[in-house]
Amino acid sequence: MEVITDLTGRVWPNERAVVTIGAYDGLHRGHLSVIGQVVDLARQKGCRSAVVTFDRHPASVVRPESAPRLLTDLPKRLELLELTGIDAVVVLSFDAAAASEAADDFVRRVFVDALATCAVVVGEDFHFGRQRQGNVAMLTAMGTHHDFSVLPVQLRTLDGASVISSTAIRLAIADGRLDDAAEMLGRPVEITGDVIGGDQRGRTIGFPTANVDVGQGFLVPQDGVYAAVCRRHDGTEHACAVNIGRRPTFYAVADRSLVEAHLLDFDDDLYGERLSIRFVQRLRPEQRFDGVEALIAQLRDDVAATRRALEVAGTQESS
Repeated sequence: MEVITDLTGRVWPNERAVVTIGAYDGLHRGHLSVIGQVVDLARQKGCRSAVVTFDRHPASVVRPESAPRLLTDLPKRLELLELTGIDAVVVLSFDAAAASEAADDFVRRVFVDALATCAVVVGEDFHFGRQRQGNVAMLTAMGTHHDFSVLPVQLRTLDGASVISSTAIRLAIADGRLDDAAEMLGRPVEITGDVIGGDQRGRTIGFPTANVDVGQGFLVPQDGVYAAVCRRHDGTEHACAVNIGRRPTFYAVADRSLVEAHLLDFDDDLYGERLSIRFVQRLRPEQRFDGVEALIAQLRDDVAATRRALEVAGTQESS
């Protein structure tokens, strides 16, 4: 899969492309359905297949005060896109200048001049360009002048009624409904972050944790305790019990929730590493305990529950 960032000239001389475009945050089953149609149509036409996306979510520039927390960063999106069979991903820088570009100018610059597009596949509600003036009707009209067709795709639903969308997935994750989110994603919910220093209290009570800094712009599940699997930079995976919350047993007030992962049967230095946490099951809400001994007793139960949850998940995966 090519990753293209330079559109100053024709990307593929003497070749045309079937293209789709979007933020593609989360790369969920609805996205995959559209991309699958792009790949199939490109093969039929003997063209290249391409996804056009952005280096950041457009909302972070257009309306930063209400921009959504992200499900995936750009490296993760590229990793997932590579699995789709797409020929290329065009990553466009999105800044104030890009936000002010008229929709028709964007079409000519990207679809016509750079990619020699022969077909555009987008969701039926797709909007783009300055003030979201571009839509399927506008694309279709431009296609008649620039020799490309437009195929609007009906939005994919989960159960015949609920539309699969990044917004719906965010709501499910924020509510702790990981099974619903995973069904829409087509894979388990996962977060990634760097291990940073903490207060090291977990180590003193026999449950050392890795404090995973996901970043303010990314979504984490609802506060609570989860059974999960942690993947290190070298690809090794470890069972872990994850607490997301504000540690009310020790702090009356905390300004934000922390992600703390206790890796089972593990004793190594993780500081500075980048970890990915794949959630399997929500075990319980976060709660305040009357003392450290009560907390330790619950942590033992949480570890046991994590082992059981992962064993069941492993049995299901292998069946």
